[in-house]
Amino acid sequence: MSYQALYRVWRPQRFEDVAGQEAITKTLKNAISQGNTSHAYLFSGPRGTGKTSAAKIFAKAMNCPHVSEGEPCNDCALCKSITQGKLGDVIEIDAASNNGVDEIRDIREKANYAPTEAVYKVYIIDEVHMLSMGAFNALLKTLEEPPMNVVFILATTEPHKIPLTIISRTQRFDFRRISPQDIIRRMTYILNEKQVDYEEDALLAIAKAAEGGMRDALSILDQALSFSDGKVTLDDTLRITGSITQDLLIAFIGAAMDNDTEKGLTLLHHILQEGKDPNRLVDDTITFCRDILIYQKTQDETVLKMSKVDDSFIHLSNQAQPEKIYEMIRTMNQTQQEMRLSTHAEVYLEVATVRLTQPIAVNTEAKASTTPIPSDNQELNDIKHKLKQMQKLIDQLKQGEGNRTTEAVAPAKRKAKKQSSFKVNTTKVYKVLERATKEDLAKLKDVWPDLMDALETSQKAIMKSSQPVAASPNGLVVTFEYDILCERASNDTLLIEAIGDYLEKVIGHRAELVSVPGREWPVIRKAFIQQMKKGSQDDDELNENKEEEKQPVDEPVVTEAFELFGKDIVEVRD
Repeated sequence: MSYQALYRVWRPQRFEDVAGQEAITKTLKNAISQGNTSHAYLFSGPRGTGKTSAAKIFAKAMNCPHVSEGEPCNDCALCKSITQGKLGDVIEIDAASNNGVDEIRDIREKANYAPTEAVYKVYIIDEVHMLSMGAFNALLKTLEEPPMNVVFILATTEPHKIPLTIISRTQRFDFRRISPQDIIRRMTYILNEKQVDYEEDALLAIAKAAEGGMRDALSILDQALSFSDGKVTLDDTLRITGSITQDLLIAFIGAAMDNDTEKGLTLLHHILQEGKDPNRLVDDTITFCRDILIYQKTQDETVLKMSKVDDSFIHLSNQAQPEKIYEMIRTMNQTQQEMRLSTHAEVYLEVATVRLTQPIAVNTEAKASTTPIPSDNQELNDIKHKLKQMQKLIDQLKQGEGNRTTEAVAPAKRKAKKQSSFKVNTTKVYKVLERATKEDLAKLKDVWPDLMDALETSQKAIMKSSQPVAASPNGLVVTFEYDILCERASNDTLLIEAIGDYLEKVIGHRAELVSVPGREWPVIRKAFIQQMKKGSQDDDELNENKEEEKQPVDEPVVTEAFELFGKDIVEVRD
């Protein structure tokens, strides 16, 4: 038999095997024991936290003839058949590849047939958020009036994409990220069963890299077993995951504490030359700083996420100033956001390292203004220090009383100047509005959520706060909450092409995107309406002038002819 991955071999077969979800498993077991099961369930949560495994165990427990305290026996023919995926009454469906209306209608029709072998026919629909809106509507009718002995279990990692009409008809269970302790406990059990030696620090590194997912942890453990020579070691695990050793993190943060820029840059280059992931370095630094702050206040090892409490860690936590740690977290978080939009991660990390190894002015002032005091009078001295700061602030406010108005007006002017930086192409907007219809706008709004899902991640970030406000057969006007997003959307040719391609595929024709800041849209729309009204008035005046020109000129001969023969008989010719 070919080799099977650990997460497949050691997949939970009983509720007690599902790690880190005690509240959910207890509720499901009680529902089985009391015969109080519902017709529809929604299991939501991060990947690898046991949603599909719990669904299969629940299906076995509902149908097992020898169920004990809500747990399936796993020995009867039904349990074995469900475990192997061969029972026709327990159907697993991947909504990512079966997301159309026809597939759901097929499920709805087959659900009306009674189960052939089991007591309940169970449909497990994985990644249910991938269903189209039409498929959700088709499923809604079945959830409203479910057939007898049919149970639906919906699993998803993105519950916010599921319509509320679906969620309200299910019992929802939110699976949480599994704690490192639970992951380590499960890996320890597996390694002991396989009789494989390991280092506890290696399991801690795997649990941290898994980020709360048991499947990810077992996949990393599988790699470590393949890489190692019969023993799972910390060095091998760090090479596989790209994580940073605690000693390097302590040295890096220590360089920041000592304001040693040269040492900080040397350590950074050493870490990157070893092939470590820059994003992993940022994540590890933020988490390690968090552990330092928590340990400074609690002295409790169990609440730490990634740190091992040894002499070097204790020394660093005693030396570290909280203000400096706060600054490191802020700087690394900002660097992480900048790195997402750039391909030069090393440059941003170098800048962040230089910034972190500079002295903090607040700390310098605090050192100059405070002197060592006995611990018994610490609270009293803190109060005195705060009173001095308050008095200083009051004096500053009194001195700036006369300039308050000027200072208040200046930011407002700067803000107004900043807001008016993006110039709307009113010609394009008017061109769309001239042919805009309510039908085109309604059609566009119907496909807008699906259009957002079809865009790439960077494009979604730009269009997240957008809203279609007008549409014509060949154009659409979209408002944005911020000017910067409006400007990016206007200049992003790939985004405009992607929207045009999608609309051509879905509604049959392309529509050129025109971006407008949300606050300017009412003004532009009003100006267009006034222009249209003025244009119609000008047309009326022009027609009246033409009619007047058609009237004959008052000449003496013509007037006398009218008086003698009458206007009905006389015909005037030029």
